[in-house]
Amino acid sequence: MKYLILIYSNPKSRAAWDKLTEEQQMQFGKDHYDLSDKLRASGELIVSEGLPGPETGKGVSIKNGEVVVTDGPFAEAKEYLAGFYLVEADSIDQVIAHAATLPDAHNDGIEVRPVWDTTMLDGL
Repeated sequence: MKYLILIYSNPKSRAAWDKLTEEQQMQFGKDHYDLSDKLRASGELIVSEGLPGPETGKGVSIKNGEVVVTDGPFAEAKEYLAGFYLVEADSIDQVIAHAATLPDAHNDGIEVRPVWDTTMLDGL
């Protein structure tokens, strides 16, 4: 089964980041690299990426048959997706254990969610 580990940020977590020393920021990043290395070595990691802030995004919609592009951010919420890991694991508990090792977990910024199994669409 595939799972997403979604990492969120918000003004509070950004302020906490800004207060970290350069050494602490480097350790924060190293913790992410360490988990990526561990998941890669075990064969669980499919992909992992960090994302810039929502102000860099573009919204895409169709209005009256025309493509409409808008600048981000798009939600009224202050929280935004800051990165993700797509992993393959036997259980959600296994993925939760991995997610709990991330420094972002100290800021209530982690969500683990299963990914739809689309193999049922194979052959369409």
